[in-house]
Amino acid sequence: MFRLLIFGGTTEGRLLAEYCNEKDIDCDVSVATDYGASLLPDGMNRFCGRLDTLQMTELMIENSYSAVADATHPYATDASANIRNACKAANLPYYRLIRDKSNLWGETVENIEEIIRILNRCDDVILCTLGRKILPSLTNVKNYRERFWLRLLPSDDILEYCCCLGYDEKKIICQRGPFTVELNTEHIHLSDAKILLTKESGAAGGYPEKADAAKKCGIRMITLARPAENGFSLEEIKILLERISKN
Repeated sequence: MFRLLIFGGTTEGRLLAEYCNEKDIDCDVSVATDYGASLLPDGMNRFCGRLDTLQMTELMIENSYSAVADATHPYATDASANIRNACKAANLPYYRLIRDKSNLWGETVENIEEIIRILNRCDDVILCTLGRKILPSLTNVKNYRERFWLRLLPSDDILEYCCCLGYDEKKIICQRGPFTVELNTEHIHLSDAKILLTKESGAAGGYPEKADAAKKCGIRMITLARPAENGFSLEEIKILLERISKN
């Protein structure tokens, strides 16, 4: 019997889980957070919590999965590496679900070091939507406490974490998306930012709405490019799974 394990937490992971549910493809979903788990279809078996390579391998073997679909975030490179290594250890096929790209607008950079160099050449206020993992690196930007506004997902420790790094608590927007053009515009006006810092997150991550808001407000937008990788689109992986699940 074919059994699929999906590593999710993204819009694409939810859509793939819903598809498997509709097609009666036996699957379980592993997500890192309670919020990711809450987005899944009712009645679907889910595992919640961050796993290392060994824990992933044990999960795959203990539950006798036939294949693994990696639908983690495009920038979660460590998670994807752990999943690939676990699949090798468990001798299971690995299918990477790639998020569709958006047309990029403004300036595009390849790494955080380039972002820091650009920001250190000006004194503009910045609205950062890159997430919490990158915050330690951004403390290398001159006058970062005065210049940065942060938009972050709510969590129990997020304010304490940011304050420990030296960011200004009064300049932190804790809010969960989706973010419309109007809401992005509101945040740009609130911060009086002249630069919007974002990721190449695709339509599922609200990239077009951020670009439209930056254009509307007449500010710079700097996009951190997505790590290069190979894989399948959502539609391609649906076709693939329907075929192999019937064999």
